[in-house]
Amino acid sequence: MKTLFDKISVRSSKIVTRAYSTSFSFGIYFLNKKFHSPIYSIYGFVRLADEIVDSFHDFNKVELLKRFRADTTLAIKERISLNPILNSFQKCVHQYNIEQVLIDTFLDSMEMDLSHSQHNKKSFDNYILGSAEVIGLMCLRVFTEGNNSNYENLKPAAMYLGSAFQKVNFLRDLKQDYNQLGRAYFPEANLESFDYTQKIKIESDIELDFILALNGIKKLPRSARLGVYVAFVYYKALFKKIKSVPAEKVMMERIRVTNKHKVGLLINSVIRHQFNTL
Repeated sequence: MKTLFDKISVRSSKIVTRAYSTSFSFGIYFLNKKFHSPIYSIYGFVRLADEIVDSFHDFNKVELLKRFRADTTLAIKERISLNPILNSFQKCVHQYNIEQVLIDTFLDSMEMDLSHSQHNKKSFDNYILGSAEVIGLMCLRVFTEGNNSNYENLKPAAMYLGSAFQKVNFLRDLKQDYNQLGRAYFPEANLESFDYTQKIKIESDIELDFILALNGIKKLPRSARLGVYVAFVYYKALFKKIKSVPAEKVMMERIRVTNKHKVGLLINSVIRHQFNTL
């Protein structure tokens, strides 16, 4: 039995999640406990792949990502990996019947980061699908616990939520992505002369994603609803703060939500959930 190793594997994914994302960690905390391990496992997996393409500049990223993809495939096939992150992920994949196409689509987007410094509309849509929307679908597989009817009904909203989160990240990280990684994700944006008109167009698109996502959050099983809503509220607050500043400021600094503000958002989210007023 590898029960102890499986526990250590999930704990590794939890450490990765908490180290890289306070917002998602808060959200996971407010999910039903039965969802903690699988969602940590999904986040740990996607974070590891993202780090390969974003951070490992002194190494052969192409080879590392190729190896990571092969190791992922093998872990799922053999139901074990000596990489604790992949071991916890493969267990989640089998337990919740996460489709291989979702995993492949995600890894395809990670490969795009190694070859695309700028995007047109088609490549941007494909990137959002793989880097964000399918992650929402992986999580939805967990939350719906094998109920395919619920999964299909909530699928569009889960994709909109993933899209909104990713686009807010892109807007927040415009300076870092462009100056440090040489990437310009939004096809309609000229980051050499980023202005109000470009910013407002991007924000209108994100606003629609948030609206459509919230409709689905309200229909989630209660065991998952509060945790997802907490993450939604945090990102909506971050988005609102970004909207309030001029375009040139977005290109000069990384906009953040203060810890004090996060606590207030958290309390308000819990109250609204308790009284079913999302």
